[in-house]
Amino acid sequence: MLSKPVLVESLIVFIIVLFVHAVVWDRYSWCAVALAIQAFYVQFKWDRLLQLGGAVFQFRTAANSGLLPASMVIPLLGIAMKERCKSAGIVYFERFGIVVASTGMLVALFLSVIAVGVTKPVPTNTCILTGIAGSIIIYTMKHSLTVSEVIEVLEVLLIFVYLSMILLYLLPRCFTPGEALLVLGGISFVLNQLIKRSLNVIEGRGDPIDFFLLVAVVGVVLLGLFFTVLFIFMDSGTWISSMFFHMMTAVLGLGVIMPWLYRLIQRNPLFWLLQFLFQTQTRVYLLVYWTFLAASACGIVFYQNAKRSSESKKHQASTITRKYFHFIVVATYVPGLIYDHQLLYIAAVLCLAVFIFLEYIRYFRIKPFGQTLRHLLSLFLDERDSGPLILTHIYLLLGMSLPVWLFPRSCAPKGTLSGAGALVPYSGVLAVGVGDTIASVFGSTMGEIKWPGTKKTFEGTMTAIFAQIIAVALILIFDSSVNLNSSYAWILASVSLVSLLEAYTTQIDNLLLPLYLQIMFMA
Repeated sequence: MLSKPVLVESLIVFIIVLFVHAVVWDRYSWCAVALAIQAFYVQFKWDRLLQLGGAVFQFRTAANSGLLPASMVIPLLGIAMKERCKSAGIVYFERFGIVVASTGMLVALFLSVIAVGVTKPVPTNTCILTGIAGSIIIYTMKHSLTVSEVIEVLEVLLIFVYLSMILLYLLPRCFTPGEALLVLGGISFVLNQLIKRSLNVIEGRGDPIDFFLLVAVVGVVLLGLFFTVLFIFMDSGTWISSMFFHMMTAVLGLGVIMPWLYRLIQRNPLFWLLQFLFQTQTRVYLLVYWTFLAASACGIVFYQNAKRSSESKKHQASTITRKYFHFIVVATYVPGLIYDHQLLYIAAVLCLAVFIFLEYIRYFRIKPFGQTLRHLLSLFLDERDSGPLILTHIYLLLGMSLPVWLFPRSCAPKGTLSGAGALVPYSGVLAVGVGDTIASVFGSTMGEIKWPGTKKTFEGTMTAIFAQIIAVALILIFDSSVNLNSSYAWILASVSLVSLLEAYTTQIDNLLLPLYLQIMFMA
């Protein structure tokens, strides 16, 4: 039987799905509901496989499979984007939203089929449900997508299959099945978009900042795969290997990634980036301010490590200490959202590339900083970092940045959406920076009434909801572009549901919560 926390988590996800489709009910709603029902049943099979060790790959322990909440994210994002762009009259991005939703449904369905296929004995009822859901989704795709769009969806599915086989084998215990669906599904979609745009590039078409994210994500993934294969045959901890790492990084960066970016934006990427960063005085002030915050974050890391005595080698940073970084990230993102969205977009992309590159240095023990990074970051490990990679700080950056990157600018008149949609770029700040932080701090210090079956407290969740409402009020005061149009009840319901999801989910909340809050705001 499913545990009570998993049942409550599933109930919350079902409520979010019904809330969204109560607003945008159409033929895709039947697909989403069918996918949610079959994912709920298949989630039980995945959890059983994880408990018995019968899964094909090694997944993260101390968490359930998370298949249902992860399965609904990409389809709901696509459906919400489709409706927003349809109301704005932007046909291209309306079709793009349909492709996103169809891709998310098909990838989630594939992961469900894998679970059903490896379960012994074969679960007849679950197979029937999966077959019905698959039939509904394929029938809807047949009558909704053009031939080229069907090919695009199948391309993403093919990339996802190969990436899953490679990365889940190379990185055991780093993901749950649900987290793998989100992360690898997202990378697969980005890679397919980059290939598609590279083959159909037209001079003068497209905003350069749109291409930076695609090239950065694909570039760091390819870099990691290249060195992973290489260091199977070499000892990565030697000086020779380290020099080869730095040399090949420069070669791949300057010889592959930069020319690729040049082809897409039709200008020198480095010169364009420097011109972009120092284009206005406001950007210079923001860059100086962000540099100070980055130095403060590094100072916290060094200070906490200095406090670690030689007698307490197993000492780990407390929850409150780790939340210092959440406060710093909020202080980083809010001025960028208020004063310069585009600068924040590019800065977050560059920061993601740097974070992943530093993780490669730590993971491969690249001299001279690899061992030092291992020592410094080991203080901040928690139970979610059970694999060879440390991903919590990268998930924090993604959770704050995804609402900025996924904001449908082309479908937003005057650069902002109306009603609750105006808060879409702030979804990460509200869900992770404010809600999750306040819930952890107050729950761990003053919480007494625990939610059934979890370590989270009622006091923490209620304080988180209250803090997010205050944050929305402050956003209204300081950001003149935000106009909620009396959609306060929807905002309160959205914040409350996502805060309850935070209390019950065992998935990476830094990644999951902002996406669900963004979906609710966009709907």
